[in-house]
Amino acid sequence: MERMDHPVIPRVVKKHARTARLSLALLLAINLFNYIDRQVLASVEPNIRDQLVKTGGRFSPKTQTGFLTTAFLVSFMIMAPVFGCLADRISRWLLVGLAVIGWSLASGASGLAGVYGALLLTRLFVGVGEAAYGPAAPTILADLYPVQQRGRILAWFYMAIPVGGAIGYALGDLMNLWNPHSGWRWAFFSVVAPGLLLGCCCFLFKDPPRGQVETQRPARRARFADYKTLISTPSYVLDTLGMAAMTFAIGGISYWMPDYLDQRHATVPSWITHLPPKTFFGVIIAVGGLAATLMGGYVADLLRSRVRGAYFLVSGVGILLSVLFIFLMLIAPFPLAWLWVFLAVFCLFFNTGPSNTILANVTHPSVRATAFAVNIFIIHLLGDVPSPPLMGYLSDRFHGSWNPAFGLVCVLTTIGGILWLWGARYLDHDTEMSPHRIPGVALFHSH
Repeated sequence: MERMDHPVIPRVVKKHARTARLSLALLLAINLFNYIDRQVLASVEPNIRDQLVKTGGRFSPKTQTGFLTTAFLVSFMIMAPVFGCLADRISRWLLVGLAVIGWSLASGASGLAGVYGALLLTRLFVGVGEAAYGPAAPTILADLYPVQQRGRILAWFYMAIPVGGAIGYALGDLMNLWNPHSGWRWAFFSVVAPGLLLGCCCFLFKDPPRGQVETQRPARRARFADYKTLISTPSYVLDTLGMAAMTFAIGGISYWMPDYLDQRHATVPSWITHLPPKTFFGVIIAVGGLAATLMGGYVADLLRSRVRGAYFLVSGVGILLSVLFIFLMLIAPFPLAWLWVFLAVFCLFFNTGPSNTILANVTHPSVRATAFAVNIFIIHLLGDVPSPPLMGYLSDRFHGSWNPAFGLVCVLTTIGGILWLWGARYLDHDTEMSPHRIPGVALFHSH
C-alpha cells in the first residue's frame, strides 16, 4: 500500500508537495463557493417564482424558473470550449482568477434583479464566468499529481459539489427565515466578497508545466488537428455520455427536490433532527455526497492496479444502484423514504472522482483543458440544461406529480450506467496510450 506522509492528501514529489497542496486547497475553496451559488438558486426558487414570475404566459411558472438554471448552463456549456482552448495556451491561474471574480460580481447582480428578464441575464453571465474556471481547474491538479493519485485528489476537489450544494440550500433557507420578502436577494449578495477574495488569491500562483508529472518535459501547445484524438478515444466518449446521464439526474433532482418534498409533505423524525425537510435534504447531500465522493475516489484508486477498467466499474455500479434507490424513494412513505434518499444521493455521487479521473487519464496533456471543456459542453447539453425545465413540464403535465419526471431520470441513469460498464474494456489501453496520442510528440514517462 502507498505510504502517506500527510493525513489527508497523498504524497507527491517533495519539491512540488507544498505547491500542490496549496493549489488543491484554493481550488477546493473556489469550487465550494461555485456550488453554493448554484444551489442557492434552487433553494430560493419559490420566492423568485412568487415575486418575479408572471402567470398566464406561454410557459408555466415552474418551467420559467427552470429556465434560470438552463440560462446559466447554456452560457456555461457554449463558452466552456472557447475557454478550454484558451486554457491550453495561457496561464490557467490567471484565467481562473478572472473567472471567479467575474461570476462573483454576476451573482451579486442576481440579487439586484427587479424583473425576471434581468435575473435571467445575470445567470447567463454567471455561466460565462464558470465556463472559464471549469475546464482549467482540474487540469491544474492533473499537472500536479500523478495518475496513481488522481482519483483521490479529484475526489477531494469535487467533494465541493455535495458540500457546496448543501450549504447553498441551507443559506437560502436561512436568508428566507431572516427576511421572507428579500432574503433571497441577500443569499446572492453573501457569496460576492468570498468570491472576490479567492479570485485575487489565484494571481499569487504560477501555472504548473503541462504534463510535468507524466513526462520529462512540458507538453507542447495543441494544434487544431490534435483535438480529433478526443473522439477517437473510446473511454473519453463513453465516459462523457455516461456523465451526461448522471448530470441529467443530479441537475434535475437537486433543483426540484425542495418542491418534491413539499408535495410529499415530507416529515423528518423528531428523534433525528428538528430541521425543516429542505434543510435536512441539504444535510443528506452534504454527508452522503461528501462520503460518497471521497470513498469513490479512494476505492477506484485502490482497485486501479487490480481490476481492469476500475474507474469505469466503480462509476457504473454506483449509478445503477442509484436507480433502485430513487425508485424506492418514490414508493416509500416518509420518514422511511429518507433512507432511500440518502442511499440514492450516495450512489449518484460515488462516481464523481472516478469519472473525472478518466477524463484526465485518457487525454494528452496538451489538449486536456479542451477535453474537459468539450466534456462540460456535452454533459450539460444532454444533462442538466434540459432536465429542470423538462422535469418541471412533466410535473405540470401530470397534475403536479413528480413520479413521471423521476421515472425519466431512472431510465436515463440506467443507460448511463450501461455505457460506463461498457467503457471498462477500453480504459487501461486508452490510459496507456494517452501520452502518445498526439502525432509527432513523443512523451517520456517519469519514474
